[in-house]
Amino acid sequence: MHLDEFHALSADDARRVVAVWAPIPRWVETLVAGRPYRDVAELGARARAEAAHWNEDDLDAALAHHPRIGARVDEPGAEGDASRSEQAAMRSASDDDAAAIAAGNRRYEERFDRVFLIRAAGRTPGEMRAELERRLGNDDRTETAEALGQLAEIALLRLSQTVTTEAPA
Repeated sequence: MHLDEFHALSADDARRVVAVWAPIPRWVETLVAGRPYRDVAELGARARAEAAHWNEDDLDAALAHHPRIGARVDEPGAEGDASRSEQAAMRSASDDDAAAIAAGNRRYEERFDRVFLIRAAGRTPGEMRAELERRLGNDDRTETAEALGQLAEIALLRLSQTVTTEAPA
């Protein structure tokens, strides 16, 4: 969608768009209320700056319905579409990587009481597996910070894939 189209959305429609990037109500409200933006770079900078204030409660809220890495995503709508696209590399995962990620997901959830979150877009299954195994060794504070960083990367990637300054076709 062109930035002008984003600006023209009703507040409710804009909230629905921004919530796909990261379903953190305070962040969504801030980005919607900040319209209009001069350009996508300004929107992205505001999103990044506001994401720096996310905390563990925000992370838990965002992950409440987030799919596991490697799990089949059946959720309809824009968020499900984004997750399916981002995890596309998992469709070509080797049996070893898929099994190790599934087992790692279970260990991660037992250890940290939430799903493992990683920006899957642009990563191979092997890279995601290695990151999962590495992060299982994190302490709670370090892992929360890493997960929040991954959530911000996902949100900013989704934003950049949704809003453009390119002229509409």
